[in-house]
Amino acid sequence: MSASSAFSDEKGGSASEPEYGHDPASGGIFSSDYKRHDDLKEMLDSNKDSLKLEAMKRIVAMIARGKNASDLFPAVVKNVACKNIEVKKLVYVYLVRYAEEQQDLALLSISTFQRGLKDPNQLIRASALRVLSSIRVTIIVPIMMLAIKEAASDMSPYVRKTAAHAIPKLHSLDPEQKDQLIEVIEKLLADKTTLVAGSVVMAFEEVCPDRIDLIHKNYRKLCNLLIDVEEWGQVVIINMLTRYARTQFLNPNINESLLEESSDKAFYASDDEEDEDKKAEVATLAKRKPYVMDPDHRLLLRNTKPLLQSRNAAVVMAVAQLYFHLAPKAEVGIIAKALVRLMRSHSEVQYVVLQNVATMTIKRRGMFEPYLKSFYIRSTDPTQIKILKLEVLTNLANETNISTILREFQTYIKSMDKDFVAASIQAIGRCATNIGEVRDTCLNGLVQLLSNRDELVVAESVVVIKKLLQMQPEQHSDIIKHMAKLIDNIQVPMARASILWLIGEYCEHVPKIAPDVLRKMAKTFNNEEDIVKLQIINLAAKLYLTNSKQTKLLTQYVLNLAKYDQNYDIRDRARFIRQLIVPTDKSGALNKYAKKLFLALKPAPILESPFKDRDHFQLGSLSHLLNAKAGGYQELPDWPESAPDPSVRNVEIPEWSKCTSRKDRKEKKVEKPFYSDSEGESGPTESADSESDTGSGSESASASDESGSGSESEESGEETESEEEEEDEEKEKKRKKRLDKTKAKKPAEESAESEQSSGTEDRKRGRKAVKNQKSASESESESESSESEDESEEEESEEESESDTDIRKKKTPVSKQPPKQSKKESKKETQEMSLLDLDDFEPAPASAPVTPVNFLSSSLVSDLEGLSLTDTILAPTTIAPSGLIKMYELLHRITGEGLAVEYCFSRQPFSPEPNMVAVQIQFTNNTNSETKNLHIEEPRMQSGMRIREFAEIDMLAAGESVTVVMGIDFCDSTQAANFQLCTHTRKFFVSIQPPVGELMTPAFLTENDFKKEQGKLMGMNEISEKLTLGEKCVNEHVIVERVTATANLSRVPCGSDKECRFAGKTVSSGCLVLVTVTTKEGGAAQLTVNCEKMVIGTMLVKDMMQALSQ
Repeated sequence: MSASSAFSDEKGGSASEPEYGHDPASGGIFSSDYKRHDDLKEMLDSNKDSLKLEAMKRIVAMIARGKNASDLFPAVVKNVACKNIEVKKLVYVYLVRYAEEQQDLALLSISTFQRGLKDPNQLIRASALRVLSSIRVTIIVPIMMLAIKEAASDMSPYVRKTAAHAIPKLHSLDPEQKDQLIEVIEKLLADKTTLVAGSVVMAFEEVCPDRIDLIHKNYRKLCNLLIDVEEWGQVVIINMLTRYARTQFLNPNINESLLEESSDKAFYASDDEEDEDKKAEVATLAKRKPYVMDPDHRLLLRNTKPLLQSRNAAVVMAVAQLYFHLAPKAEVGIIAKALVRLMRSHSEVQYVVLQNVATMTIKRRGMFEPYLKSFYIRSTDPTQIKILKLEVLTNLANETNISTILREFQTYIKSMDKDFVAASIQAIGRCATNIGEVRDTCLNGLVQLLSNRDELVVAESVVVIKKLLQMQPEQHSDIIKHMAKLIDNIQVPMARASILWLIGEYCEHVPKIAPDVLRKMAKTFNNEEDIVKLQIINLAAKLYLTNSKQTKLLTQYVLNLAKYDQNYDIRDRARFIRQLIVPTDKSGALNKYAKKLFLALKPAPILESPFKDRDHFQLGSLSHLLNAKAGGYQELPDWPESAPDPSVRNVEIPEWSKCTSRKDRKEKKVEKPFYSDSEGESGPTESADSESDTGSGSESASASDESGSGSESEESGEETESEEEEEDEEKEKKRKKRLDKTKAKKPAEESAESEQSSGTEDRKRGRKAVKNQKSASESESESESSESEDESEEEESEEESESDTDIRKKKTPVSKQPPKQSKKESKKETQEMSLLDLDDFEPAPASAPVTPVNFLSSSLVSDLEGLSLTDTILAPTTIAPSGLIKMYELLHRITGEGLAVEYCFSRQPFSPEPNMVAVQIQFTNNTNSETKNLHIEEPRMQSGMRIREFAEIDMLAAGESVTVVMGIDFCDSTQAANFQLCTHTRKFFVSIQPPVGELMTPAFLTENDFKKEQGKLMGMNEISEKLTLGEKCVNEHVIVERVTATANLSRVPCGSDKECRFAGKTVSSGCLVLVTVTTKEGGAAQLTVNCEKMVIGTMLVKDMMQALSQ
């Protein structure tokens, strides 16, 4: 096979070429067609996931390089049902690329895509929807419509975002679905997640941009969310809100513009009889009611202002155009500095920004004057940037800065860039036109340029001088004579034509020179350009009318030459002028007016900026850039004459949210920070289970109601009344005392067991006190004597074991304050706890028994309140024997009917399966009867996760504890493992959620190995953050202790005393995790994490920074 066919196949191949070569020898070793992609097909058909994954990586790499991989479609599409998530993701990436080309084959797998829409992994659900919307076949429109509707209600914001992206695709495929799609858009517009906001507004702009009524209820929410939306979403939302504001609010500059217009009219009409009427009109306008800005208008301006500091040039440009079109004149100036900052960016960005600045400087010149020097031209600037900067400098020129600007222009004329020089000369002409004081100076400077060696400079100067001379021709006859002498040397057609026009127009001022110029031109008439020939004919006509004695024969000669010219314009002009100026019997009445026609006074040309009328296009748009209406452009609406009803933007508070307990909770939430730490960092891998469902009263309220507060379990716990809580506390304490007394009466030989159980009970009492304190601080009523007793007991126990509390403070990320604290401090601590809880990925559902709890009385409600997941599973406590291992509560003793279950991550290898995390579980039987058949049933795991159950515990005697170990493969994610914990009578739903640091196992590396591996994990795999070390992180020992407590890593030897290195690898996949802490002067430090899995790296950095900054 020839090399050319191999090349054509590399470019994409053709259907007529054979799939395989006949013989390896026939095409030589350079043939690319011999069993093309056969190895990839074999790998895709393999039973091993590792081979499939490698094949998919190679195929996606081929696509990225622009190579055609469409012939692999059948082999790839078979693996869409693969159980390995990594393979499945890459398969969907491939299908999105080729589904539109291979529609028939894609349709065969449509049932698999539909199953993918139900997958537990949010990425797979989103990818399946993306593939489905890429198949451009009308027959599956109903399926797509159903999939979009389901995805719009999905728990994951990432899937909802993908549904918003699919809406415009479906609309372009079948516009008849518009009404149904608008319903979906309306639903998604009500979404409170920042991830969805930008995408749904984009869908709104594509499908129904005129349905402004959909925005009313969501306007305030969009304004408040704007700061946290991703950058391209911000651009879309800002542009949409600009158009919205132009239809809903009054012009903030209306009074000012009306006064200006009226004062101008009054000034020009002052000599008329209506002078008094005009003055009265101005007086009434002055008394006009002052403009009051709508609060929603102010909200938009206030919330977009911080985005002027965005790193994305498109966001800054969008905010700048919003302020230009919507803000009062006094406030527009703030955008100047941000736009000047963009001038330091790439030339493409500069070009767009300068286009918009040039338009702004025509109407709002003052705001850019302080930054005049930022628009000076550099020698390295491209020509188009230079010309735009010239435009801006010319627009900014006034009486005070004109001398500086003209000095700059003189320098520019010496440039080697001819187009730029021509533009500089035109800029000098415009400055002379606009500022009368410098007109003579500019004219003299341009005349000096006429002696320049560069013909192009001379030609451009002539054209500009011609325009300037029209303003005061009588005073400058010397210049006209000087230019007449140049006619022999200048060869540029436009310049020659300009000189001839000047001589003809002002021939009375040069009566002796003009006929001689015509004589010279008549000689070279046949060799001149068309534009010059037309001006020679005009010059001949004007001289015939003013000086016919000298020029009559010359004129007839020129007209005869023109009569037989090749260009029909010149022939027509010659015939027309002959009939007009030479009187004959046939000539009409126009002959009498020939002199008035040719020698009428002509107004001086106004040299205007080409950007003068561009502001009717929305700034920053493609139409503004091209100065022509582009496809899909939506006109910027005019301001309304009267303000529309602002109440349409009010959002009704739901009835259920008006109860007192909710109101109380809302008041407390105000003290929480505005944003949660994880909101900006969470990627698409974050589950939506942690998404807040709390209904804030009005969507214009602060975003703490929308992004901050907690899960459903928190809500259920907080609705208990304060009086009930106090009664419950007293009863519970009495019950504890009774239990303590019965334990004290046990025989002496069981003393060791009783000590252990009492130690456990003490820990529980300590936790119970914290929970009671939390519930009391959350209620508004004053605490009773029982609460004060709890607090005093807690303080006594803390004073007794000070060392234990020190360890607990180090290891617990929540308790940042000393043990003795006031109520206000404890309230703050509680709020910090809830925020930290929200930062974790995917909180698991609250533990609840399968059947209703019959024996629980209402007096135990306060105990149940402590079962909120965010307070139990994630709030660590310490084990008495070894204070370094954190204990987590798996099953509360009340929920477990006396069975209490705690767990910890022992950080020991799990011998049956080394790629599982070992979880140590401690069962304690607090009842008076034995518990039998403790085992696990129905593990409900995320895709890819596995569990190795512990052996069934036949019997657990009353008051005894037992410890077992189980293994869980978390697949390197912090998603919870859900399962049922069963006894002989009951089943309890529980879940174990690992901190990211427990997903690792130590890796022992030398210093050289560490540096080598770190070099491989740079770029996207490296996360580096600066931090300030806490007061207790005074030496290397404390830093090492904090890091190893946060994550299961080992220390790596290091030569530097200012650097600590740690290494580990993920338990499931064995990916290396490298951590470096570099200390600097003044308590500053830099934390660097290198890890192939970016999500793990990001979460680990967050946990490390929290531990080191305490």
